[in-house]
Amino acid sequence: MEHIEKYQKSFLEYLESFTVDREPKNLYNPVNYILELGGKRLRPILTLMAAEVFGETTENALDAALSIEVFHNFSLVHDDIMDDAPLRRGKQTVHEKWDLNTGILSGDAMLIMAYQLFENYDAETFQNLAKLFSKTALEVCEGQQYDIDFETREDVTIAEYLKMIECKTAVLVGAAMQMGAIVARASVEDQKAIYNFGRLLGIAFQLQDDYLDAFGNPETFGKQVGGDIIENKKTYLYLKTLELGTTDNGANLQAFMSQSNLSNADKVEKVKTLFNSSGAAEATQQAVKNYTNKAFDVLETLQISNDKKQSLRLFGEQLMTRRV
Repeated sequence: MEHIEKYQKSFLEYLESFTVDREPKNLYNPVNYILELGGKRLRPILTLMAAEVFGETTENALDAALSIEVFHNFSLVHDDIMDDAPLRRGKQTVHEKWDLNTGILSGDAMLIMAYQLFENYDAETFQNLAKLFSKTALEVCEGQQYDIDFETREDVTIAEYLKMIECKTAVLVGAAMQMGAIVARASVEDQKAIYNFGRLLGIAFQLQDDYLDAFGNPETFGKQVGGDIIENKKTYLYLKTLELGTTDNGANLQAFMSQSNLSNADKVEKVKTLFNSSGAAEATQQAVKNYTNKAFDVLETLQISNDKKQSLRLFGEQLMTRRV
């Protein structure tokens, strides 16, 4: 199998051919802008990897890979509008650089463009890709709504939080892998298994993101460390502190999160201390390992060679131990 950088290089070259000048510029320039901002490109890489695992060339999976990346970035454009976020990957968000209406309309266009990419496949593959894609897109919307609802709730459970990140993040990772399997015409059983492998990895990925947001290295993490704390987000770390900590831990956590007279730096440090002392930080790292190991258990059911299983396992281990 090709190395991860090879998948990335192949995808970025294809992306470059997609982000061309089109009219009207005020519709398509924002599309090109968000797609060219960078990012991990995790989802398209997984589509290419899954296609190759099941015997297809990466070249034939590029349209599916591009579709998942266009959809992902469409969701970011609209998420940024809902969050009134000024920055994305260190650059102005689309609605800040242009305006709100442009952000909405360009995002809408990206959703349509994502579906259009399936037209490059035969009828059966098109149908299977579109069916999975529609199901996943709706689940992502459900996850976003859960996330919005949680902002005003004080009784969010860990089970509810895990459901939210599964819908908002993990299902798209699972779908990215299943799309590669669909293009490769893998068996239905293998398609379901690779989806679940990706879904479980996606949960682990988001939990690791929660952990790195608080405890990551600001030089390598790529965004502000402590951002979730500053924004009072009820992350896995937050909920685990309430579950595992003492009564005083819980009271102090809620007090620190609601105090407006604390500087951001002080707030982050005080909350991180509670994450550690309550055992929530360690529990979060353990949850990352648990979900990754669940993904590896699913991996064993795939009807592929051991060396291909090992390549997927290695990728999962890299995600679990990442620091960015």
